[in-house]
Amino acid sequence: MSGFSINWLDLREPADMAARDKTLVTQVIQYLQSDADISPVIVDLGSGTGSTLRALTSLGAHQCVWRLVDHDPALLNEALRRHGQQEIIEDYEADLLEIDTLPLGAATLLSASALYDLVSREVVDGLVERLARQSIAFYAALNYDGRTDWTPPHPVDTDVLRAFNQDQQRDKGMGPALGPESTAYLTRVLEGAGYTVQTADSAWQLGPDHAALVADLIRGIRAAVSDNYGLDRQALDDWERFRLSHVHDGHCVIGHLDVLAFPGKTSR
Repeated sequence: MSGFSINWLDLREPADMAARDKTLVTQVIQYLQSDADISPVIVDLGSGTGSTLRALTSLGAHQCVWRLVDHDPALLNEALRRHGQQEIIEDYEADLLEIDTLPLGAATLLSASALYDLVSREVVDGLVERLARQSIAFYAALNYDGRTDWTPPHPVDTDVLRAFNQDQQRDKGMGPALGPESTAYLTRVLEGAGYTVQTADSAWQLGPDHAALVADLIRGIRAAVSDNYGLDRQALDDWERFRLSHVHDGHCVIGHLDVLAFPGKTSR
């Protein structure tokens, strides 16, 4: 799996926090804290520097045991540096493809942020099978859904988006990625395993206050679609220049969806 820099994760975190559906988060926290005598165990896959931990604790998830799982030791070390004194954290450097060895023992919740659009159907199938065996709840935020709307518009926005969504289904180290189909596939597999599933919109609403994030996003999209998708190079260069010229006065909506699933009854 290709890695993400701490700088990029930090750039996107405020947009993630604002976009994350609060109704689903409230249900997550109520579920975690329904028994005051138990410290719930949250296993956070692809944890990075701890963005899911920060989001849930800031909204009321307290006295939890966090198992942060990532393949990148630098990100795990950064998470421990930021939170090692405030929260109970167990860090696991692990290959997310080795599903049978993931540390899910006694877990209450499996969480992730911005992960499942990067993984394959086979990864989802294996994870859900393990979750169902152990009756573990599931919370996945910020799954890209294929929507991108720019203001002001550019003539090749539609072509760039089509190419980008195609690139999102490329193998990124965990099999052919689900990309924009991730939420629909998660819902289908979880419901097939007997889970009650809810989804909610968590689109990024980006404006001039997010100029640095938008600039990185534009350059990333440009790099992703520059080859193999039949786009005219001159038109693509013009698109990138135009988009970068509007990072301080334009707006962008990037579609995401959150998924929350409980095994059988929602009470613990």
